[in-house]
Amino acid sequence: MSAELDATVTRLREQVAALHGELVRYNLVAWTAGNVSARVPGRDLMVIKPSGVSYDDLRADNMIVCDLDGVVVDGDLSPSSDTAAHAYVYRAMPEVGGVVHTHSGYATAWAARGEAIPCHLTAQADEFGGEIPVGPFALIGGDDIGKGIVATLSGHRSPAVLMRNHGVFTIGRDARAAVKAAVMCEDVARTAHLTRALGTPAPMAQADIDALYDRYQNVYGQPNRAAGAS
Repeated sequence: MSAELDATVTRLREQVAALHGELVRYNLVAWTAGNVSARVPGRDLMVIKPSGVSYDDLRADNMIVCDLDGVVVDGDLSPSSDTAAHAYVYRAMPEVGGVVHTHSGYATAWAARGEAIPCHLTAQADEFGGEIPVGPFALIGGDDIGKGIVATLSGHRSPAVLMRNHGVFTIGRDARAAVKAAVMCEDVARTAHLTRALGTPAPMAQADIDALYDRYQNVYGQPNRAAGAS
């Protein structure tokens, strides 16, 4: 690898290793389940966690670099069992820079029911722009999961999909955005479950959902500052 590419991969290895800690922090994973990956910008490469390694043992230097066919390019360990799924998403969706998979409890319960999470919350409208959809059942190991993710999320506002009888996959412009989507998906799933337990959720008008999504995506937060501005 060139010096520039090597520096980029090193940075992404550090970022991906650190972001796995966020999955643990927000109780989205158990044991060695779950994974985060990041696309290497401008290259047909991605960085992903090794398979079956404890979260306590994940470090930048044991993250795996693969090409977008899932073939290991650099790394001493076997990559995640979901590597083919991540690779398919990157091949099919060039705008995606990060992919995350979890089995977080509440969201995965909705996936086990095969039911989309309807939008009854302003926070869900903000982040997901409507319902969180359900994707098809697919076996682990090949790229069928990736095909299901892409088919479900293409043209959809939601960065999260509940893969039937499996768990959550999220996408983002980078790995951090995909992790945020996974955190928010579980938060929404938990509240939606509690709402159902209390009774029938109050509906939200589609126009209000659209307005909330537009505001959050385009107005909320701090404006971009010009370089050198204070």
